[in-house]
Amino acid sequence: MFDSPLCDRPFPEKPFFIDWLNFGWLNKPLVALIVIFAFFGICWIVQQKRWRRWVSTKRAILLLFGFTATFPLMFVAAAQALVVFLPTDSGTAAEAIVILGRGALFDEQRVNLAAELWQARRAPMIFASGRGDAQRMIEQLEAKGIPKQVLDGENCSVSTLENAVFTAAILHKQGIRRILLITDRPHMLRSLLVFRANGFTVIAHTTSIPPYLGRNLGGRKAKVSLTLREYAGLVNYGLRGLYLPQRSPELNSPELVNLLQKAEQYGQQRRL
Repeated sequence: MFDSPLCDRPFPEKPFFIDWLNFGWLNKPLVALIVIFAFFGICWIVQQKRWRRWVSTKRAILLLFGFTATFPLMFVAAAQALVVFLPTDSGTAAEAIVILGRGALFDEQRVNLAAELWQARRAPMIFASGRGDAQRMIEQLEAKGIPKQVLDGENCSVSTLENAVFTAAILHKQGIRRILLITDRPHMLRSLLVFRANGFTVIAHTTSIPPYLGRNLGGRKAKVSLTLREYAGLVNYGLRGLYLPQRSPELNSPELVNLLQKAEQYGQQRRL
């Protein structure tokens, strides 16, 4: 497994709703414009007599009630939208099974699915990706009887983008381009698009959000928060151009360039 001492980097600490506004040099002006227009827009609406009369009518009450009543259905429909655009599995063989880390609570379903796909001979190797997750998932796969020689991974990535670029740096050097990708349903569309942008042909295999996640992280709110975070992440990556087949400028820091070079060297050694 690729686990350079340089991989010991802090995880991003910014809340997702701040990261969602990270569009490079547009960030501060964009936020300022949104706040200014929102403020003056609200002031103008409040000053209009016809709006004050409309808000005081029964129509406004009925509209608010209708929106509140249909919001859960809107949320369910939006959640399904993250899955409906995924390509179906044709059953063709791949060159590797790639599991994305998401924390220990998500391990069981991912590890079980990876083991099933490998045992069904869908791919000759399993690759685990994610800082703090890869080693743990590899150990769980070994405990299930998966041979150590068919297991590999990287313990450097701290984001979905880095999952893709580190996996590409290692697997492309081994001639691997077609993968079976495993992650949860809300996370899959963003993952599939960014892995495609990094040169992979992706066959998606989703896992559901663990049923015990709510019990450990605050009930249904945890699942809703996770799904909403993925909506924001999906838009964020699109606005940053991360679904296009080009190198993202944020990967050009000396630290990451050095790490990716080491990952490529590791992948070349594995091929030999």
